[in-house]
Amino acid sequence: MAPKARTVGIKPKSQNFKDKSKPTDVRMSNIQAAKAVSDAIRTSLGPRGMDKMIQAGNGEVSITNDGATILKQMNVLHPAAKMLVELSRAQDVEAGDGTTSVVVIAGALLEACEKLLQKGLHPTAISDSFQRCSNKAVEILTQMATPIELTDRETLIKSASTSLNSKVVSQQSSLLAPIAVDAVLKVTEPGKETAVDLKNIKVISSLGGTVEDTELIEGLVFTSRSAGTNAPKRIEKAKIGLIQFCISAPKTDMDHSVIVSDYAAMDRVLKEERSYILNIVKQVKKAGCNVLLVQKSILRDAVSDLAQHFLDKIKCMVIKDVEREDIEFVCKTLHCRPIASLDHFTADNLVSAELVEEVASGTNKFVKITGIQNQGRTVSIICRGSNKLVLEEAARSLHDALCVVRCLVKKPFQIVGGGAPEIEMSLQLAAVAQTVEGVDAYCFRAFADALEVIPSTLAENAGLNPIATVTELRNRHAQGEKNAGINVRKGAITDIYAENVVQPLLVSVSAITLATETIRSILKIDDIINTFS
Repeated sequence: MAPKARTVGIKPKSQNFKDKSKPTDVRMSNIQAAKAVSDAIRTSLGPRGMDKMIQAGNGEVSITNDGATILKQMNVLHPAAKMLVELSRAQDVEAGDGTTSVVVIAGALLEACEKLLQKGLHPTAISDSFQRCSNKAVEILTQMATPIELTDRETLIKSASTSLNSKVVSQQSSLLAPIAVDAVLKVTEPGKETAVDLKNIKVISSLGGTVEDTELIEGLVFTSRSAGTNAPKRIEKAKIGLIQFCISAPKTDMDHSVIVSDYAAMDRVLKEERSYILNIVKQVKKAGCNVLLVQKSILRDAVSDLAQHFLDKIKCMVIKDVEREDIEFVCKTLHCRPIASLDHFTADNLVSAELVEEVASGTNKFVKITGIQNQGRTVSIICRGSNKLVLEEAARSLHDALCVVRCLVKKPFQIVGGGAPEIEMSLQLAAVAQTVEGVDAYCFRAFADALEVIPSTLAENAGLNPIATVTELRNRHAQGEKNAGINVRKGAITDIYAENVVQPLLVSVSAITLATETIRSILKIDDIINTFS
């Protein structure tokens, strides 16, 4: 028998084989995808930015240069690119403005990360260092900010105008900015500035007229016209009742039906209906109500034809089909509670108003209630536009302006715009980079360079030479001119504070912190696992 051959066990150097290149590839793929999203909306930054035409799947077209709107409509498939869409949405919720800037900053920071990773720096080290950069940048911004008083209406209008200047409706900024400021100040409760709720401002879009016809109404506006042909169209010293029951004959349940076999029974049914409705109308008259708001009903008519006829006779204006989601706003404005049953329909539960009238606005008719007694802190804005595209963009721009004023009410500090804060942060972070050691020195330098993307893009979109403009801007800031920024109207670098280009501190702080958080998340991802079945 031949002797057994001795098997020599060769021990592998590493027990578990790991593909080192995969995390790097995944990271690069994520960075490239997110950069592609950033580059797509980079051209729409600033007052000279371009607009995007978005065609939806159903063929609807909208024109906008609002970063959040563009990204929301984009069909983004890559998971990392979706993070930038979420980032833009987060900025929209937090500050309401700077949605394009935040994505452009994120794109520039990703490019900086790519270079740092190629130098061999560890992603976690870059991530931690970027957090420190972000904190330092927010410190620099806070030092640059100037406090403002909420009583200073002019200053608030300047900030709202800056927000509107980069929109399609920039020509009308002198009209829309004061409307936005007055609306927010009207709904702000003294002592509760941090809890400003924009839901208390109702923006109603009405086709017809031009953007100049947009108006602020201290009261209530209903988009539906008043019901009834012979009903009064104008009532002074109105007594208003908001009801949640229907003034029409009761119906059976869905599954049941009533079969009437002879005329006498039919006659009795009609008589009952008539007396039932008459009883309700008599109660309305007894309470002294002359304006009736009826909540929309799904099961039956809110007001039947017969009830409408009786209500016309007692000279009562009826606004029917008030949407269920509007009831809260109506109650808040009128300072009342909805009346759920006929037993509670008394004079005590009615609300007094100076005037209720039906007014024509463009192609539509509105019912306007003004001079409400004990009116709640709410306002309505009727936004007008000559066509659907302009109207939608005007409503979006107005929302951004309202958000900017809300930011100033929440945190009453403002800083200059025009790329000045970014260059100032860039210079100061570069100076800090000289004083720190190790990985931080590289990361601070890269973060500082990345922030120059904002002034560079502003100059590029305005048709200026980006390199020459940013170099001169850096030089002016190095000489101590903290308010020097890019004036895109004059195509030069001027004192941007004198040009009234100001923005809330909260917008810039939120943009820097949110962009850094997103970049840190993307950096720490080293694999994508699909769970598709």
